[in-house]
Amino acid sequence: MARYLVHSPSSFFLLCFHLLLAALVATAQNAPVKVRVGVILDFMSPVGHRRRTGIQMGVEDYYAAHPGSATRVELHFRDSAGDVLDAASAAVDLIKNTQVQAIIGPTTSAEAEFVSRIGDRARVPVLSYSATSPALSAAKTPFFVRAAANDSFQTAAIAAILVAFRWRAAAVLYEDSAYGTDILPALADALQRVGAKIMDRTAVPSDATDARLDAALYHLMAMPTRVFVVHMVYPVAARLFRRAKMAGMMSEGYVWVATDGVGSFMDMSSPEDIEAMQGVVSLQPYVRVTDAVKNFSARLRARWRRENSSDDDVAGSILMRLWAYDTAWAIARAAETAHVPGPAFQTPKRSTRLTDLDRLGVSATGTALLKAVLATTFDGISGKFKLVDGQRQMPGYEVLNIIGKGARTVGFWTPESGISQDLDTGSAREMKQILWPGEPRSTPKGWVVSPNAPMLRVAVLVKRGFKQFVGVSVNSTTGETQVTGYCIDLFDEVMKNLPYPVSYQYVPRDPSLDSYDKIVDQVRDQEADMIVGDVTITASRMTKVDFTMPFTESGWSMIVAVQKDTSPTMWIFVYPLSASLWLASLAFFCFTGFVVWVIEHRINPEFRGTPWQQFGLIFYFAFSTLVFSHKEKLESNLSRFVVIIWVFVVLILTSSYTASLTSMLTVEKLLPRVTDVRELQRRGDFIGYQEGSFIKSSLLEMGFAEDRMREYSSEEGYADALSRGSANGGVEAVFDEIPYLKLFLSQYCDGYAMLGPIYKTDGFGFVFPRDSPMTGDVSREILTLNEAEKMSKIEKAWFGEPGTCRSQTKSVVGMSSNLSFESFGGLFLVTGVASGLMLLLYLATFAYRERDELRAAEATTASGSVSLPRLRAWLQHYDSKDLRSPVFRMNDESVRNGVVETPRNDGTTPFSERISSELEMNATSSEEKQTYEPGTSFKHGGDIAPASAEMETPTASQPH
Repeated sequence: MARYLVHSPSSFFLLCFHLLLAALVATAQNAPVKVRVGVILDFMSPVGHRRRTGIQMGVEDYYAAHPGSATRVELHFRDSAGDVLDAASAAVDLIKNTQVQAIIGPTTSAEAEFVSRIGDRARVPVLSYSATSPALSAAKTPFFVRAAANDSFQTAAIAAILVAFRWRAAAVLYEDSAYGTDILPALADALQRVGAKIMDRTAVPSDATDARLDAALYHLMAMPTRVFVVHMVYPVAARLFRRAKMAGMMSEGYVWVATDGVGSFMDMSSPEDIEAMQGVVSLQPYVRVTDAVKNFSARLRARWRRENSSDDDVAGSILMRLWAYDTAWAIARAAETAHVPGPAFQTPKRSTRLTDLDRLGVSATGTALLKAVLATTFDGISGKFKLVDGQRQMPGYEVLNIIGKGARTVGFWTPESGISQDLDTGSAREMKQILWPGEPRSTPKGWVVSPNAPMLRVAVLVKRGFKQFVGVSVNSTTGETQVTGYCIDLFDEVMKNLPYPVSYQYVPRDPSLDSYDKIVDQVRDQEADMIVGDVTITASRMTKVDFTMPFTESGWSMIVAVQKDTSPTMWIFVYPLSASLWLASLAFFCFTGFVVWVIEHRINPEFRGTPWQQFGLIFYFAFSTLVFSHKEKLESNLSRFVVIIWVFVVLILTSSYTASLTSMLTVEKLLPRVTDVRELQRRGDFIGYQEGSFIKSSLLEMGFAEDRMREYSSEEGYADALSRGSANGGVEAVFDEIPYLKLFLSQYCDGYAMLGPIYKTDGFGFVFPRDSPMTGDVSREILTLNEAEKMSKIEKAWFGEPGTCRSQTKSVVGMSSNLSFESFGGLFLVTGVASGLMLLLYLATFAYRERDELRAAEATTASGSVSLPRLRAWLQHYDSKDLRSPVFRMNDESVRNGVVETPRNDGTTPFSERISSELEMNATSSEEKQTYEPGTSFKHGGDIAPASAEMETPTASQPH
């Protein structure tokens, strides 16, 4: 063999070649599949180079942890130079020439929007860890994946900070770019949900000069609000705060709240920037500082120094590096999970178009890789990596307060718990002490009175009466118009308590506007900014304007004149109780007497006798309980329980009857001239209403004729018209709202009364234009004043102590004052149930104890069914005495001893009298024995004897 190899060298080399080729093929088959991933960064900035290192470390660490992976991510970097077109050009180059299967980046939201559309067209997933604009979403570009926080997510945290300090208005300074403008709709919605609003929006260009920044700041300085929300990238925000400090706007009274565009980049802040931002409150996505985070930061710093020995500065956003690291790890894991093969692009059909976009192919692996990325979940170094709707979910935000040489955490915000000091479950729902600009001792109010603020026109209607609500007068000396009244004082108090200043002036409206509807139209037509006064909330008016919540009682009714009732009546004792209560009382009297009789009849001789005697006893016993004069002794505990309950009911009834009758006899009564609205319509009387009121249209809808209506404007007019009456040029009734009627009755105590039903309305409210943001704020302050009793103090100042004049010792006979059955329904229910249960219990006991006797009684009847003879037999057995009763046993013993007791209450029956007479006859007979057998029925009119009594009379001994 050796000789053969020596003599055939060509064969030896051929064998070696085949072995090498086989080894190469085997190695190629076992080699990991390369997945090409493009990365677009801004290498013009040092931050881009540091993020490049972080992405590389993410891929390397994944494969170090998974050495047996069947895929291997191959990174291809491109430079966007911070330009949108360069970023788009880099994406086209990566897809067309390199045929990447996914792209990480680019840096800004504007670049990511352009690149995501290119990736969507080529079906190449684009994963961005820094594009946070809400305009970017998977709904518009399905192949875009946000591996960072959505800016709209932090708007709820900003709103929570504002509402925690009761700031209801703020001005927004935002960067004039896709990053800055796209957050505004979400921020406005978040503030509106908590009752706040954006007072002003000021855009600042990304390349704004100092003069442009100063102009924006001076514009805000002229506004009344002192709460400013800043949303800019860090370099622009740092310049803004430096200019604000020079303008004196970082002093006491100002509030600055910045989004995470400031808080997330505090690691790269210079001492000068921190000094300019003293007192600023900012947000930062919450990331737990774990050992993995510390280890990554140390390794990144060491690697950076090795690769860039001339630059030891590693300043930059640590958060962005963590997100970049997790994004690289996610794409490596998704490529492994999806078993992505090598790059494969479908070449587009030939087209006459010559642009690079038209020549882009479509990735055959993009859809599978995208699904794998969206399903990827793991615990990254920045927290839980989980995508929902194509974007990463954040656990919450840290609230930072920039003070001293850096920022300190003063609280946290989470969607579940809102604001809290710590993330613990039992943590306080508030933030720690915040040092605001200028370090004030108290929390800033958030607003100042600005001389440049527009003066709101508050319309008030000039009225000729009821000036306690709104009164307009002119000072004869100074000529100044003075507006006073309950509504005015209440509105002024509300305005003082608003969390922002409001400049306004009262504008009296011409009395020619005789209708409240006409003055409401002025707000709709923008002739007035709001209306303060006694304007009723109605459905028709709410179609034109908005109303606050009502601040007075609601409803309207009528007042009538009354006169003394001097007509006596002999039947006044019937009036205290209504007819239904009289009938119910009578029924329960009879029912109670019947129940007691049923229970006591067989065991108590006092409840026996002739049918008429027993029938009378039922009524006598029941009605005698009215004066508690019943003397019949009860033998059964069941009947005693019934009587105890009934006596309690009688006590309540008699006490109530006595009180009501006493009131009718002693209180002076007033008789109204009209008691019902239908009576006014039937008689055709004149009626009155207040001029300009909606009451007129309501009366027309009720069927009143317009020619029978008269309008009045003052309390004096009401009193004069009612006193004269309809026949003498006046009216029989005046219809108006409850507040006006109460005011009238407080001034005219005697001779008038409010009668009839109360028709529902919504009361008085302040009027604002439709969709005015002040409507909700004013409504909340009205509710606050009402709960703090401040409103009642204002009411007493204008209307006096409520009820002072109306608490007269008189009553109007038109109002029902008698006692009704509904007032005592509970008492009758108790006694009815008690009596019914005792009756059922007695009947059940009777049927069980007398079952043998009942069967014997049934045997005497010919019919086996429940027929009339059978029922008569049962009743006859029930009518018999219960010989086991202690009373009858005692009577039996008396008879045996020769003594017969006479029943109480002269209840001696004919049968007992016969027994007595026969006993007397037997006393004169010698050695004669008489036996009495029981037997009785209602038909014979006698009682059943207790037992067979054998009476023996001793006689003289006879000789045998």
